[in-house]
Amino acid sequence: MSVTLLTFGCRLNAHESDAMEHLARLGQMRDEETIIVNTCTVTAEAERQARQTIRRAHRENPAARIIVTGCASERAADAWAALPGVSRVIPNTEKTLPATWGLPDEAGQAPPPSRYIRALLQVQQGCDNDCTFCVIPAGRGQSTSMPPGEIIPKARALAEAGHCEIVLTGVDIASWQQKDMGLGQLCRHLLDEVPEIARLRLSSIDPMILTPDTGDKALWDLIADEPRFMPHLHLSLQAGSDLILKRMKRRHNTADVAGLIAQVRHLRPDTGFGADVIAGFPTETDALFQETYDFLAEQAIPFLHVFPYSERPGTPAARMPAMPKATRQERAARLRALGQTIRDRFLNRFVGQEKTVLMESPTTGHTPEFAAFTLPQAQPSHRGRLERIRITAVQDGMLMAEIP
Repeated sequence: MSVTLLTFGCRLNAHESDAMEHLARLGQMRDEETIIVNTCTVTAEAERQARQTIRRAHRENPAARIIVTGCASERAADAWAALPGVSRVIPNTEKTLPATWGLPDEAGQAPPPSRYIRALLQVQQGCDNDCTFCVIPAGRGQSTSMPPGEIIPKARALAEAGHCEIVLTGVDIASWQQKDMGLGQLCRHLLDEVPEIARLRLSSIDPMILTPDTGDKALWDLIADEPRFMPHLHLSLQAGSDLILKRMKRRHNTADVAGLIAQVRHLRPDTGFGADVIAGFPTETDALFQETYDFLAEQAIPFLHVFPYSERPGTPAARMPAMPKATRQERAARLRALGQTIRDRFLNRFVGQEKTVLMESPTTGHTPEFAAFTLPQAQPSHRGRLERIRITAVQDGMLMAEIP
């Protein structure tokens, strides 16, 4: 029996692929080779790559059983089922259920082994937002929050398995809510109930959860005084122009984001900020693009995840006046170049400092601020260890370091 996972898209997909691989192996698929393709629908390119991968997998191994799941196949199951070699399309809501893989319910109670040093822990699913460019709600459904009674045992099991760092993930973790608890209270509860967690990190979050006046107070408290809560926030920003944000139907504006960044930096000056940014959104004139460029430069966000706008059929944005694809690509390149300049300036502040880092390989990993570093090949550490390093230089967008 052989189970191969081919995963596209977000951290949540990666986490769910771990669960599917674990369940598929437990399900004793001994008589056939199985290839599971976990698709993404955020961009047309992600869908194209997944289709291409399926065709290539069937061509190279025509006897293999190909199973397709994920957000792209959720939106067009029949089209994916018609691809060569595909024997089954599994809905997103069923892909991590033990019964889908011929197992009893109790088989899904314990977390699967994680292939990642920073263990992913899903706390939320789906999205209730209605952004004009996004099809994720069609692939993931409405927002649901896992109860603490399910989250705490999984976090404890991951810590006991040796994971020093846990990353809370989901489609929109900022919307996590259980009775009178919000995301910040969940984080505090996790750290209190599972003291073995050395480091806790969040995946991408909606900026509205941290607006200075109305944001999650418990989350602000963690940023201010909890050393186990990592000084790294990745914002689902999308644009730095208020008019474009309004046309995207985002809930925040640039003043909200500038305020939260200023407040976080006041509490933890070296916090590493990341942001998702769409270049060339419909109706984005040169002037509106410049607003985004100037906002990102002013806010000095070091870790930008930039991608050109990709039409998603059926969304309101797909009916708006589109920018030429060449313009989208050129603007994305300009934002990436800006991001590299800001990143290098951010990294240089750490030269000469010592940091406790999580080794993701014998010579590489990330600082608490999520800055990538590398050790000399002649001075390796051990994968999974919390190591003390000294930053010596910046080279090619990465920190150079040594063990003191």
